Amino acid sequence: MGFKCGIVGLPNVGKSTLFNALTQTAAAEAANYPFCTIEPNVGEVGVPDERLDKLAAIAKSGQIIPTRLTFVDIAGLVRGASKGEGLGNKFLSHIREVDAVAYVLRCFEDDDITHVENRIDPLADAEVVETELMLADMESLEKRSVATEKKAKAGDKESKALFTVMEKALVPLRDGKPARMASITPEERPIFVGLQLLTSKPVVYVCNVEESAAANGNAYSKKVEEKAQAEGAVSVVISAKIEAEFAGLPPADRTEFLAEMGLAEPGLNRLIRAGYKLLDLVTYFTVGPKEARAWTITRGTKGPAAAGVIHTDFEKGFIRAETIAYDDYVALGGENGAKDAGKMRLEGKEYVVKDGDVMHFRFAN
Repeated sequence: MGFKCGIVGLPNVGKSTLFNALTQTAAAEAANYPFCTIEPNVGEVGVPDERLDKLAAIAKSGQIIPTRLTFVDIAGLVRGASKGEGLGNKFLSHIREVDAVAYVLRCFEDDDITHVENRIDPLADAEVVETELMLADMESLEKRSVATEKKAKAGDKESKALFTVMEKALVPLRDGKPARMASITPEERPIFVGLQLLTSKPVVYVCNVEESAAANGNAYSKKVEEKAQAEGAVSVVISAKIEAEFAGLPPADRTEFLAEMGLAEPGLNRLIRAGYKLLDLVTYFTVGPKEARAWTITRGTKGPAAAGVIHTDFEKGFIRAETIAYDDYVALGGENGAKDAGKMRLEGKEYVVKDGDVMHFRFAN
């Protein structure tokens, strides 16, 4: 399934530059004025995973198909967006469709690039963005809760459960905190997710720094890191300029370029890991002579549901899964070696798929 990440932030923080670099496209016009992104741009990238390349080499797979990550570049928010300022609610709605939200924060100084509020303060920027999202959530919930409460009082069980969750979500919002801070039980979680609140999404703070700070960050990004740790969120340091240069290089030149910049890997890799950690995602593989392919699922997913990511028929007719741990597959030279060593397991419907499992599903038509 991969995951879908919305990129939000104030105008001129480097959102579109970062989006272009991450998706290696020029779909989003990067310009030094607000609202240059007038439609939400959607881009997909393959998720880099060295394990997939190793599996493909062992199996002599004809094709390598990574799992996909979708980025949605959403127009720059401004103070008052929840009330229709700037491009307003039109773009807030696009955030409802994503799994996680990346707040791009300007952590660099550059007199040639204007800041919409004439200051460099990433924590204040984050507060402006989050406040607009919270105000939009609160307005939405308060409008919807009136009709829901009436139905609940009339004895409708579903409405009663829904109203209870709505009221819980409103508690932090009325206190100036995001909806993800609400005290929601595991049983209420599906209802809460169904509300599609903007501030219920997990957050990654992306610190856009100058090139010289790409490896270790700077004083601005350190403040953001402290904020993320206090909230149980994550932060990532990225230089949008470096990412843009990296994206434009031939693959053969990229390793040397990163080394010159003092980086072990591109920022995309760090952002993906942060997203996977936030959403508690894991990857399993299917490997054969035709193709080696990665599939992303939520941690805790059982065999049939994991098979359903490939095709719904696999889930419906699931019989068992032939499973080899990644380390065993590599150490024993592939499927046959793992079989001979007794490292291929037959797992049933209750098996919880592990990160790195190499799987072949048996199912009834």
